[in-house]
Amino acid sequence: MVQKLKLRAVDDEDMKILSTCLQDALVPVGDMEYFPDDGRFVLVASRFCWEQPAESLDPGDEFYERIHCALSFNGVKKVHRRGISRRDPAQLLELLSLSVKDGAVELVFAGGAALRLEVDALSCQIEDFGEPWPTRWRPRHVIDN
Repeated sequence: MVQKLKLRAVDDEDMKILSTCLQDALVPVGDMEYFPDDGRFVLVASRFCWEQPAESLDPGDEFYERIHCALSFNGVKKVHRRGISRRDPAQLLELLSLSVKDGAVELVFAGGAALRLEVDALSCQIEDFGEPWPTRWRPRHVIDN
């Protein structure tokens, strides 16, 4: 069973760690929300547990785990979306990376979708919740030369 993560990021090095933990997380558009009065952006993702080795009940039969994870950003002044329709809350996005660039946090998703959060200063937290569940699907990435 996976140990639940609870981490925060206040600089670029911290964000690289969070990005690694959240790579290939699945995020329904309906589970993302910006609260402008509070300067807060939150989302809930189904995080692939990269830190958990595969378990095998039978030879060649591997099982992995996913767990729900809350991701929140404080000090958000503005949110820009690309390739994300708020009218389709069931749209499922696959998170590829998180990074800090020019006073903003960028969340890049598969298929060219992205979020850019303009922030005063980086203040981000992730926290797993609920119980993990098994999955046979392990994300794979094609690496171009």
